[in-house]
Amino acid sequence: MLEIKTQVKTILDCQPDAIPDEILNSNQPLVLRGLTSSWPMVAAAKHSANRATEYLGNFDSGKPLTAMVGDADMAGRVFYNADFSGFNFDYQRLRLAEVLEKLLNKAGKNAPQTVYVGSTNVDHWLPGFRQQNDLNLAKQDPIVSVWIGNQSRIAAHYDFPTNIACSVAGRRRFILFPPDQLDNLYVGPLDITPAGQPISLVDFNAPDYQRFPKFRQALESAQIVELAPGDAILIPSMWWHHVEALDDFNVLVNYWWRSTPKYLGGPLNVLQHAILGLRDLPPEQREVWRQLFDYYIFSPNAESIEHIPEHARGVLNPIDADTAKQLRSMLAQKLSH
Repeated sequence: MLEIKTQVKTILDCQPDAIPDEILNSNQPLVLRGLTSSWPMVAAAKHSANRATEYLGNFDSGKPLTAMVGDADMAGRVFYNADFSGFNFDYQRLRLAEVLEKLLNKAGKNAPQTVYVGSTNVDHWLPGFRQQNDLNLAKQDPIVSVWIGNQSRIAAHYDFPTNIACSVAGRRRFILFPPDQLDNLYVGPLDITPAGQPISLVDFNAPDYQRFPKFRQALESAQIVELAPGDAILIPSMWWHHVEALDDFNVLVNYWWRSTPKYLGGPLNVLQHAILGLRDLPPEQREVWRQLFDYYIFSPNAESIEHIPEHARGVLNPIDADTAKQLRSMLAQKLSH
């Protein structure tokens, strides 16, 4: 077990229908103890795994979903295979009833097969669930997802949206790092990832400090917390988080939202495009582009474009939905050549 001294700050008496703005806008992770303790799903889970699966089954759409299924020797760690040509699990299309049956059948067994359903849209696959189990985040217009499985270990990764993750069945351990720990977490490939986001290659259950010596520095900035059913955690945008599901049956519901309109797209796409177009330029040319990015992106100011008539500024004006659509179309054409 890693030695992490700093616990995530805890907030008590927060209600699912009235989460204060200062919490939603926090730039530090926060534990919201008991946030969803009034949810029927949480009550069912506290009674038993059987009661929880029965309750969840009431909302089964019958549509197949994607599960990650791996042998016992993966020990719950959702990761790459030995030569990084793929992963240590297989994707299977299963109905929710099949997933729940697998989990109940494997409960209590030593070294069970890993079954893990990641980020699955609640409204599409569990219609009606949010009528009884929800947070009032209408203003944030969140994406709401469910995660279901037995014991699992999800490598440290970041998400661009802010996230409230609600543990509604089983316990989960979160280990978090601020965004500035990128260099100390030994991040893997950008284009081949288990679930879309780049992940740390460090095995948190058995860190190899010879291979990953700077991970010790990351641990100095780490925060840790364990959530029980009914608890939630707010994870600010771009904070690294390692997530471990600790019980035979675990369900998490999370809410993702971003502080900018969805039509602006994902910044990771920009990073990948920059790798394509800029990274392999000669150093002196890269430095020129660094200055251009700073001028237009990271340190823009109104004075730098005052000499251009406002109607002629194009993308230098604030981006609206129509401009974003035009930009996306232009980029698609350019990238196709």
